[in-house]
Amino acid sequence: MLEFMNQAGFFGTRAPMFMDIVSLIVAFLPLLMLGIISLARIEKYKLHALLQVVLYIVSVLVLTFFEIGVRFVGGYEAFIEGSGAGHNYVFFVLVFHITISVITLIIWTSTLLLAKKQLRYNKHKKKHKLFGWLTFLGVVLVVLTGAWVYMLLFVY
Repeated sequence: MLEFMNQAGFFGTRAPMFMDIVSLIVAFLPLLMLGIISLARIEKYKLHALLQVVLYIVSVLVLTFFEIGVRFVGGYEAFIEGSGAGHNYVFFVLVFHITISVITLIIWTSTLLLAKKQLRYNKHKKKHKLFGWLTFLGVVLVVLTGAWVYMLLFVY
């Protein structure tokens, strides 16, 4: 059933299909997030909230798909075998990427869970806005560091 995940990807690199699928989806996250943030700026708060939750759920599902794919094809060891980059360097970049990803997921989760509480009184609006922008910054960093890891594992 999951055999397609190990097929060659469509970017023309050594990456398996699932990695190219995940990379393509993740690459669009900042743009989608900016669009959803813009809804709040024009005071479409209910739509902003709904789409943020939908984007969060889709992102967690994509992350789950990614984790299943990594396990299915043999994990980090299988990916590093074909790389010309040094193992220690790639491992450092991977740990850096995972750290940013986890912190971003925690901030994003907190922002969503605390949104109603943060916005109950007008004075918490600034806090919610700050956490929203921190989440956006985190997502951008996840995309950039993820691309860095992808390049090291599948291009070099």
